[in-house]
Amino acid sequence: QVQVVESGGGLVQPGGSLRLSCATSGTIFEISTLAWHRQAPGEQRELVAYITSGGTTYYSDSVKGRCTIARDDTKNTMYMDLNRLKPEDTAVYYCKIKPAGVGTSAYWGQGTQVTVSS
Repeated sequence: QVQVVESGGGLVQPGGSLRLSCATSGTIFEISTLAWHRQAPGEQRELVAYITSGGTTYYSDSVKGRCTIARDDTKNTMYMDLNRLKPEDTAVYYCKIKPAGVGTSAYWGQGTQVTVSS
């Protein structure tokens, strides 16, 4: 059983920063694409950023220039730094781990709430 645990959410003022972390157990981390998704109230879940096993990164337009995603395979942990936070960044942030290979299943965390408000 693969466990995926997010941390780092909370209440942040507009313009502030935070770091989200995603840790997992098991041996799939190194071969996986790691992603952050978010879901705001009443909205569909959307992709925020991802990083492949080879280190290729992607950022959605909504966070590009404000976001850095990184991974530490020695710790089975992924990080996302999000800066210059806006109220529209308020959402539950979910970590997704997708092992390489055709037909493999993705693993999701329970989510961590990020609220941007003064």
